Amino acid sequence: MVSVTQLGYLGLNVSDLAAWEQFATQILGLQVSEREDRALFLRMDEYHHRFVLHAQGDDDLAYIGWEVADETALEAMAAQLQAAGISVRRGTPAEALARRVAGLLVFADPNGVQTEVFYGPLMLYDVPFVSPRGVSGFVTGEQGLGHVVIAVDDFERSLRFYRDVLGMRLSDFVVRELKPDTTQKMAFFHCNPRHHSLAFMARPQAKRMWHFMLQTQSLNDVGITYDLCQDHGIPIVRGLGRHTNDHMVSFYMRTPSGFEVEYGWGGREVDDRTWQVQVHTRGSIWGHRSLQQPAAAPAGAATS
Repeated sequence: MVSVTQLGYLGLNVSDLAAWEQFATQILGLQVSEREDRALFLRMDEYHHRFVLHAQGDDDLAYIGWEVADETALEAMAAQLQAAGISVRRGTPAEALARRVAGLLVFADPNGVQTEVFYGPLMLYDVPFVSPRGVSGFVTGEQGLGHVVIAVDDFERSLRFYRDVLGMRLSDFVVRELKPDTTQKMAFFHCNPRHHSLAFMARPQAKRMWHFMLQTQSLNDVGITYDLCQDHGIPIVRGLGRHTNDHMVSFYMRTPSGFEVEYGWGGREVDDRTWQVQVHTRGSIWGHRSLQQPAAAPAGAATS
């Protein structure tokens, strides 16, 4: 069975391209790689891009790009998809050129999310990545862009698709009790040493995108970005904390499109030779508290 090897790129439809460019470069520390009519390519390493921002108004996920090793793996993935009853087509030369890849497949996941599997990304080793605001660097390489978390319509069908068709491996579940007799279940999948490149939950919401995560090489970059968000009025949705499953120290900020970015450091890695699937009942060891809720009143204090 062939498997995708990393989260290669994300396409986002955004209503305010200028606001996103400012946010991506001056807050996240990404670098503009190339501009096209109504599109902006952003890089964070030697890849030509990891994000494509399209000036379209729904402010949501446009597509997810998963990498495979070569053309042989791409053809094997096409056969795997077809055997699973997935309608898949090979990208045209023009589509491959638009994505800056040698070849790709295009299909929909069980939730209708446009999904692309590609090989042969354009690399810019001759033009080193330089963060416009001095971020020391991001953890990418074989671990890919970072991770993406989406809302799905059918949890079990999505689980089978990403595990049994795209070949990803289950890392763990987080099952939280929201209220009596109501739980929220999330599944986390890896396809390389990163603890998870994809996570999802079955939850109705206006946007398919929940958040994406960028992992820095230095904890200082997280702290500096946390300060920048406060200095520039970027809403911090959840404060600093450490997750139970991947141990990432991170915080969450709101993007110009309304969904979130997790900005973190220090995530643990998966070794498939020894990894055992786990279940967690809390999302964080500490922190990640909402900053939009009032603080609890001291004991004995009057409230109104």
